[in-house]
Order: sequence, then C-alpha cells, then structure tokens
Amino acid sequence: MAEHIITPLAPISAFAGPISQTRFSESGEVVIRERTGLGMATLTVRRGRHEALKAALATHYGLELRAGAKVSRGNGLVLVGTGPDSWLAIQEGGGWAFAKGLAAHLSGLAAVADQSSGYGVVRLSGPAARRVLAKGVPVDLHPAAFGPDDAAVTLASHIGIILWQDADDRPHEAPAYDIAVFRSFAGSFWHWLSESAAEFGLRKAG
Repeated sequence: MAEHIITPLAPISAFAGPISQTRFSESGEVVIRERTGLGMATLTVRRGRHEALKAALATHYGLELRAGAKVSRGNGLVLVGTGPDSWLAIQEGGGWAFAKGLAAHLSGLAAVADQSSGYGVVRLSGPAARRVLAKGVPVDLHPAAFGPDDAAVTLASHIGIILWQDADDRPHEAPAYDIAVFRSFAGSFWHWLSESAAEFGLRKAG
C-alpha cells in the first residue's frame, strides 16, 4: 500500500493577494506594512467580574486596564477597547495558541474567542496617512481629538474596521495607525486604500 505523505499547509496572510498585485511607489507619502503572525482574540468580561478581570490582567500581564475606547498594554499583550467591557486582544507571534493561554489565565472572568485567522491587520504611517484615512473614515483624527492609544470601531468606505493610533513617539503631523479588518473584507479594504492613497503614493515598509 502506498504511503500517504501529508504536507502541512502554509498560512496565507489576509492581504497577501492584494499586496502582491499592487505597484508601490519608492517615494510614497503613505507607508503600509502588514502585521502578520499575530495572536488575536476577542475578550468579553463576564457579568460582575470586571474588577477581578483587571486584577488578573495586572497579575499575569502587568497590564493596567483602561476604560473606554483606549489601548491598554502589558507584557506582550495589547487590548484594544471595542465596546462596553469588550476588547480585541493581540500578541506578537502568538498564533492560535495565544487565545488558549489567555483563556486559561482569565478562566471564569471573561469569554475568549480566537480570531488569529479572522482578521488582517495593517499599519499605516507616513506624512499623508491621516489625510488618506480622512477620505473614508468618519472619525475626527485631529491630534486634539484622537491621539496615541486612542481607538475606534468604525468604517472605512462602508467596510467595518477597528482603528487605533500607535503609541510610539512620533510627531503629531505623522502618526501611525493600526487597522484590523475582517479577513473576508481585506480585498475590498485594500482596493479602497490603494485608490485613496494614489495621489500621495503608496510605499511598502521595508
């Protein structure tokens, strides 16, 4: 009997197809980088367990949970506020095992659902990043209204996104934004983004 050889499937990122078909500009004022290999999960606190959840996050991740549409950061863990008592949890290089570990640490305190393959995430930066987003995102991104670690669940040209501003020390005139979009809408989002950035030039981060 012939032996069956099983070849493991290689993961394909949400934006792999659109990126491979895009002609980038070496001098573009909008810089794009896909963030791959992220562990991602939705996190929703159980009723009456908010304070216990805050304590557990502080113990296991050194994270101080912030209220509202804010980004909270701990030891390798990022929580993006997406609604009342709900967050998008992210870890660099965590993969699918991230959600399993998070659920174990927060057992009985929060519902955790793996989203590692459900979202694509890109980082948009450069001097024209804010102007591009203003073309389709109905959020006031002026520094006085939306700054580092601010977040919003919103739209980009009718496509649902989660948007947050990077906390790195950058000048107000050239901030960086992370954008999470459902994998099934990644192509449509990329089409809008590349068209909107055409006048400024879209450059791929090195």
